[in-house]
Amino acid sequence: MDEVVIDVCGLTHAYDSFLAVNSISFQVKKGTVLGLLGPNGAGKSTTIKMLTTLLPPTSGTARIGGFDIVQNPAGVRQNIGYVPQLLSADGDLTGYENLMLSGKLYGLERTFREKRIHEVLDFMGLKESANQLVNNYSGGMIRRLEIAQALLHLPKVLFLDEPTLGLDPSARQVLWHRIQILRERYGTTILITTHDMEEADLLCDIVAIMHLGHIVEMDAPKKLKAKIGPDATLNDVFVHFTGTSIKGGDSYSHVKQTRHAITHRG
Repeated sequence: MDEVVIDVCGLTHAYDSFLAVNSISFQVKKGTVLGLLGPNGAGKSTTIKMLTTLLPPTSGTARIGGFDIVQNPAGVRQNIGYVPQLLSADGDLTGYENLMLSGKLYGLERTFREKRIHEVLDFMGLKESANQLVNNYSGGMIRRLEIAQALLHLPKVLFLDEPTLGLDPSARQVLWHRIQILRERYGTTILITTHDMEEADLLCDIVAIMHLGHIVEMDAPKKLKAKIGPDATLNDVFVHFTGTSIKGGDSYSHVKQTRHAITHRG
């Protein structure tokens, strides 16, 4: 039987009287790429924050790699990598220095840490730019560095919150390719939040459609489209199950401006 790596049961989070995530339940098997698909406000980021132990659930729970997010959050954190929407790399350090700092924070032994830094730099296509200041990186390079940081300690599960938000089409394609290789070569279980239909269709084995805090449908993209019709798109699927189209999400120009401001702050 395939190992269940993410097991979510009745997970709920309320901000005062507003239910951002309303009693969702699902399972993800080892080596699967699951996409939480929905516009801003659907509950995707709140879900990922609960699963990464950054936000306590109001009710319900989940087990990540066998560890309960409520009862054993430290065990969860040891087994996951997390790349948030907002910039997490330090622009005043080189790529190598960012990874060195991350490795120390993970408590990696020195020899293993050096080995892993060189491995992830090579895997994410950053070997040639390792000694450049991150302030000089492109948006796509920064995102690849952030994923490299999250992979240093060989996590069982990788959480990517809107991984290509604000990237130009070329950078998106490069990042998609790296994510596909990561799953195929290493069997990493990956949970992605996105409102990008193309991204969900290309990368995800399973898509969970989120709407107003609920998961309204969940299946493989091909099967979801087949339920609607022979020429259906994922957008058609989303409209069918939610009664609305995905129009949410920040514009490219806004995200680019935000990430640029954060990168060059200080």
